[in-house]
Amino acid sequence: MSTSLRTLKGVGEKTEKLFAKIGVTDMESLLSYYPRNYDAYEEPVEIRSLEEGAVVAISVAVITGVYVNQVRNLQVITTTVADLTGKISVTWFNAPYLRSAVRKGSRFVLRGRVVRKQGKLQMEHPEIFTPAAYEEILHSLQPIYGLTAGLSNKTIVKLIHQVLDEQKLQAEYLADEYKERYHLADRNFAIPAIHFPKNMQELLAARRRLVFDEFLLFILAVQSLKEKTEEAPNAFPMHPVWTTEQIIESLPYDLTKAQLNVWHEIERDLSGQALMSRLVQGDVGSGKTILAFLAMIMTVENGYQAVLMAPTEVLARQHFQAMEKLLQEQNIDFGHPVLLTGSDTAKEKREKYALIASKEANLVIGTHALIQEKVQYNNLGLVITDEQHRFGVKQREALTTMGNPPNVLVMSATPIPRTLAIIIYGDLDISIIDELPAMRLPIKNCVVGTSYRPKAYSFIERQVREGRQAYVICPMVEELPAQRLPLKNCVVDTSYRPKAYSFMEKQIRQGRQVYVICPMVEESEGMDGENVLDYTLKLRNVFSPDIKIASLHGKMKAKEKNVIMEAFATGEIQILVSTTVVEVGVNVPNATVMMVENAERFGLAQLHQLRGRVGRGEYQSYCIFMQGNGAKEISKRLQILNKSNDGFYIAGEDLKLRGPGDLFGIRQSGLLEFKLGDIYKDADNLKAASETASEILSLDADLSLPQNEELQRRLSAYMKEDLQNLGL
Repeated sequence: MSTSLRTLKGVGEKTEKLFAKIGVTDMESLLSYYPRNYDAYEEPVEIRSLEEGAVVAISVAVITGVYVNQVRNLQVITTTVADLTGKISVTWFNAPYLRSAVRKGSRFVLRGRVVRKQGKLQMEHPEIFTPAAYEEILHSLQPIYGLTAGLSNKTIVKLIHQVLDEQKLQAEYLADEYKERYHLADRNFAIPAIHFPKNMQELLAARRRLVFDEFLLFILAVQSLKEKTEEAPNAFPMHPVWTTEQIIESLPYDLTKAQLNVWHEIERDLSGQALMSRLVQGDVGSGKTILAFLAMIMTVENGYQAVLMAPTEVLARQHFQAMEKLLQEQNIDFGHPVLLTGSDTAKEKREKYALIASKEANLVIGTHALIQEKVQYNNLGLVITDEQHRFGVKQREALTTMGNPPNVLVMSATPIPRTLAIIIYGDLDISIIDELPAMRLPIKNCVVGTSYRPKAYSFIERQVREGRQAYVICPMVEELPAQRLPLKNCVVDTSYRPKAYSFMEKQIRQGRQVYVICPMVEESEGMDGENVLDYTLKLRNVFSPDIKIASLHGKMKAKEKNVIMEAFATGEIQILVSTTVVEVGVNVPNATVMMVENAERFGLAQLHQLRGRVGRGEYQSYCIFMQGNGAKEISKRLQILNKSNDGFYIAGEDLKLRGPGDLFGIRQSGLLEFKLGDIYKDADNLKAASETASEILSLDADLSLPQNEELQRRLSAYMKEDLQNLGL
């Protein structure tokens, strides 16, 4: 069903372009544009029972006239409504048609959010229904779709209804055996039910089937990619080099056993006959960067180029500076690094392109600017991606300028249980750094307080004068400062905000900086939670003008984001209000406080990743998890973060507790963003899809049998479109 949208009634060129902005180009992609949430239209409540923050319906009469005020470019319309239990003020924004529609004495059902302003409750910008119209949708679940400017939810609903009414039944590609075994609905039930469920039971059944489909196609695609990778010989044969051993020996700390094991795996891969495709997972501070540098140096000494790609310019710059420092300290003269980013001037880019093409620059570090067409590599043997999680076929092809695919090393700090990692990253060999660097104790031991330091320094000096050498060992390596103190965490409710703000200001007055994380960029219809734009304005009203507050989110242009991140890294900004885009952000040792609003909206793995942004300096750091939902089971889940700083333990405990989890909570960070599925919440479904994929391929490896014809068609379409969106 790849029929154009233009064949639908009401779709012209303008509407077609609006749909293209959200990735919908035909009827099939329209049906797979699933709602991001649902509005539950429940019985109206009494005004006297209203609570701040609730989204509810009230059945009321208008008891005053309608007043219109112009505030700059915003038209504000207000009136007062009442029922038998009380009255409340109602406000709409930029809705001039209401001046004639809402009259004194008329009756409506209003549904909207209750807010508190100037000490009084009011309802802001509610939907308006006649009592009869509300009765028709009472107890129903109405879909809410992601929108773009000019495209309304009503338009999407109308067109999906039109497609569902006109389409023929789709061919079912999943055998009854699997549907019965895993309690899966038919696909022809699931598609309409995901858009317009009659009740929650239908919605859950539809979602389970569609999530299974997502996972199954993904796993089959991954297996296909793995076969191609295994078939590819290593076109860049290498041998181990003494330089890497010298570096390991001369580091001011000892690599842990886990680090050494992973390094030997990387070394064997690079020296092997098959192309390396390896994922290195390690918690924050486990020491992944030094392993990446060792791999790059081994590659360069063998005569090839090596590339390291980071998600942000600032992080790329930090890696570049660290590499320069390492080369200088180790007196390595064969490594010539260059930094390539999107903010380079045209002249700088041309100069760097020439250095890369001539192989004068053999250690190339940068952002996605590294995979632009104008960049021509010369014998590229290794590509390392930091926090990219997926380095796809398209990107690999972009880096293949000599016809041979390079070895690939992917680094991730996102904790994920090994059982799930094996399924999700089936095309990659997996290495896990499951221990943090520990202090190496001398043969003669003593435990002392910090007051003993002068004596220790004196003893060290005597040893050095006698021709000996000394190690000073710290608990963390490279990414994190040696002075790092354990984070202090707390899980609180919104009543704690005034104390939190006071604490934040004290930290700022001491010269420190603060992160505030919100789940959304801007206010969103049908979704509760703090948003970056409004929260930034709120904090500017709370704190004095000399405290600079800025916002950061994914809708900003790359250049704009880099300016903000640079300003925060240099201390020009004291409070950064951001979405989760900071989770793979820069190293800001001066940041000591992170407050996460609506912490219940995030997975624990993501919260752990986020709090890794603070505690990177010598100062005590704090993480405040602000819980917007006071449910006990949510508090129990968040309290896990107080028990451990071990990301893999947290991910495992999170998986045990969450089960199916919230239907539409924010997905785990740093992992694949499926349309519906979440590898944590839907872990059982993921395992079921993995088992099914294995059984299907064992009987029909190339999906050539007649019963798999429809599955093969869908897989081909998936590998062409969806994998690209997933970063593969």
